[in-house]
Amino acid sequence: MELFLPESGLMIWMLIGFLIVLFILAKVGWPMIMGAVTKRNQHISDSLVAAQEANNALAGIEAAKEKAIAESQAEQLRIIKESQELKSQLVEEAKAAAHAEAEKIVAEARMRIQKEQQEAMDQIRAEVITLSVDIAEKLLQRELSDKQSQSAYIEELLNNNEKRIEA
Repeated sequence: MELFLPESGLMIWMLIGFLIVLFILAKVGWPMIMGAVTKRNQHISDSLVAAQEANNALAGIEAAKEKAIAESQAEQLRIIKESQELKSQLVEEAKAAAHAEAEKIVAEARMRIQKEQQEAMDQIRAEVITLSVDIAEKLLQRELSDKQSQSAYIEELLNNNEKRIEA
């Protein structure tokens, strides 16, 4: 058991050496260690604050992004609605213009038809007058004594004129 028990003189010198090392460490080493720990602690605190600020900034950016997306979607819907309204308006205007143009064309066609019809009637009247004058002239030129021969001659002239009109 003696091996495990040191002598008293050795113990005193070990104690004195320990106290000197403890004193030197307390005066020099401990403040350096505490300064490094404090510095590290401050750095960690600053990093946590910076991380919190970055998270807050990221949340603000995320909110701004969501707001921008919502605004762009609302703008997109507004533009689509305006374009559909413009399309409907243009279609209605085109329909109205086409209807007006069709009415104008129909009116012009009716006027042309009436004009051509009037010209045809005038031409037919002129033809009838010419035929009547020709018939009267031929009747007068020919000496007809009886009514029966006059009627036969008029019918013959009318038949000849009908053939001429049909051709």
